[in-house]
Amino acid sequence: MLHEKLMVYRESVALAEDLCKEVATWPKGFGYLVDQIRRAMASDVLCIAEGNAKRSRLERRRFFETSRASIAEVAACIDLARVFGIMPSARASSYKVRCERISRMLWGMMK
Repeated sequence: MLHEKLMVYRESVALAEDLCKEVATWPKGFGYLVDQIRRAMASDVLCIAEGNAKRSRLERRRFFETSRASIAEVAACIDLARVFGIMPSARASSYKVRCERISRMLWGMMK
């Protein structure tokens, strides 16, 4: 599939994989945040794939905008995990750098 060749897609899938491993270690009581981060990562990855399959420039942009909003949501979940004390600051910073990189790539694709 064509979307699998996109660097932004591959990086989003890699981030989703790493975050899935991360959230599996979180203590009970944070299931709502685990669900939210998983849904946001799924939206990011799926919108990249769907947007890349669209022919219309406007449609592509709309899906990439949604993907970019989802990666911002992932970053916000990471902030909350740090604030709640379930993710060390250094690890949160590392994940946030990856989110920012994905967001910049999506921005470039929207232009």
